[in-house]
Amino acid sequence: MTRAWTARPAADVLADLADLRRADPPTHGGRVLSYVYDSGRADVDAVAARAVELFLPVNGLDPTTFTSVAALESRLVARARDVLHGGPDTVGSVTTGGTESCLLAVKSARDTWRAADPARVHARPTLVLPTTAHPAFHKAAAYLDLDVVPVPVDPARGTPDPDAVLAAVDDRTALVVVSAPSYPSGVVDPVAEVAAGAAARGVACHVDACIGGWVLPWWGDDVPPWDLAVHGVTSISADLHKYGFAPKGASVVLYREPARHRAQYFATTAWPGYPVVNPTVLGSRSAGGLAAAWAVLEALGDDGLAALVAQTRDATTRLHAAAATTPGLRVVGRPTGPLLALATDDHAPEGDRVDPFHLVDALRRRGWLTQAQPALTQPDGTVLPRTAHLTVTPVTQRVADDLATALRTAAADVRGRGPATPDPALAQHVLTDGLPEDLAAVMATLEALPPDVVRPLLVEVLARAVAPRP
Repeated sequence: MTRAWTARPAADVLADLADLRRADPPTHGGRVLSYVYDSGRADVDAVAARAVELFLPVNGLDPTTFTSVAALESRLVARARDVLHGGPDTVGSVTTGGTESCLLAVKSARDTWRAADPARVHARPTLVLPTTAHPAFHKAAAYLDLDVVPVPVDPARGTPDPDAVLAAVDDRTALVVVSAPSYPSGVVDPVAEVAAGAAARGVACHVDACIGGWVLPWWGDDVPPWDLAVHGVTSISADLHKYGFAPKGASVVLYREPARHRAQYFATTAWPGYPVVNPTVLGSRSAGGLAAAWAVLEALGDDGLAALVAQTRDATTRLHAAAATTPGLRVVGRPTGPLLALATDDHAPEGDRVDPFHLVDALRRRGWLTQAQPALTQPDGTVLPRTAHLTVTPVTQRVADDLATALRTAAADVRGRGPATPDPALAQHVLTDGLPEDLAAVMATLEALPPDVVRPLLVEVLARAVAPRP
C-alpha cells in the first residue's frame, strides 16, 4: 500500500533539517581537515548564500534562454584563464566539481584521439597516470571505455619518474595525467617534464589542479611549473568549491585550444523534441554554484585570495613543523600546497613509532577529523605507506597551535602501539551494525583485502547507509 505523505509546517521541516545537521561534524572552525574548505570569513559565506538564492530557480540547461548563465560562465572562464596562464585561445566550461571536470577532459582526449585516425573510431585508448592520480580518472575510464595504465611513484617522494610516465605512452595513449598537487601526499608531479615529453609524442596532457588551481598561483616562488604556461599542457581542471571558496559544487576545466573544448560537448537531434546540446555531463543543472563562485571571486579579488592563501601557507608550515618534530612520524615527500600526509617513521625505534590509523582515531577522540589513507601496493611491487591526511584551509591558522598540540598528544597516546591489523570479522560487523567509532581496524581490513573483495563491500556499506528506512 502506498504511504500517504501529508504536508507539514515549514518550521517543523526546517527544525528537522537542523537536527540532521547537528549530527554532522562542524563545517566551520577548522576542526575538519577534509571535505570542507573554510575561508573563515562570514562575509564570503554570506555573499555565496545570497548569490545562490538569486539564481535558485535558474536552469543552466539553456544559456541562450537564461543569458545570465552564459554571461557568468564566460566571466568565470576568463578569470580562470588569467589565473592559470592560458592564452587568447584558451576556453573551457564551469562544471559541478572536480570529478566532472576530469571526466570531461578524458572525454575530450578520447574523442580527439579517435578522430585523428579513422581506424580508431571504435578503438579503446589508454589513460596514463601516476598511482597518486585522483580516482576521478579511473571513474572516467570506466564510464568512457579507456584502459588505465598506472605508473608507480617513489614511496619516499610521492612523485613519479617522468621518464617512467613517458615510457608508458604508446600509440593507444589518448591522455597523460599529472597532478598539481596530488591529493594523497600533496606533492606536485613533474608537470613540465611530462608535458613536454607528451607533446613530443603528440599526446595530450591534463593537469589535475582541482586542489591547487586557486592556491598555487599565490603560494610563493618555490612552486615548480604546473599550469597552462607549461609547454605541452593541453587541459587543466581547478575546483572553485575548494580554494575558490564557492559552495559545492563548482569547478572549471580549461583547454589550450577550442577544438579540444568542443570535443567535450554532446549534441543530438535524434528525437522529436528540442535540439539538445550539453557542454557538460548534466542537462538541467543548478546555476547557484556558478553564481556563487563568480560572486565570491569578485568579492575577494586577487588580493583577497592571496591573503587567504598566505593564512593557509602559514598554518601548513606550522603543522608541517609540528608533525616533522613528533617522534615516530614523518611527512611524506616535500609537499607544495595545503595538503600533508603523515606516515610512520620507520627509522624510529619500534617503541617510538606512530601508526597513522591509530593517530587518526586518537585525533578524532580529541575533536579533530583527519583522513586515514590505506597503503597501496604499486604495479612494480613497491608500497606506498598508510598515512594520515590533513587538508589545511585559511581558518586552520586560527587553530594551528591547538591542532599542533593535539597532534603531539594524540601521537603520544598511540606511540609504540603496533600497527592496526585486519580483523576478518569486521566486514560482516560493518554491514550489519555500521561503522564503529574507532576505524583503525576497519581501514587495516580494507587495506588487506583484495580489491575485488573491497569494492563490492564499499558499495554495499554506502548503499545500505542511504537505503530507505522501513
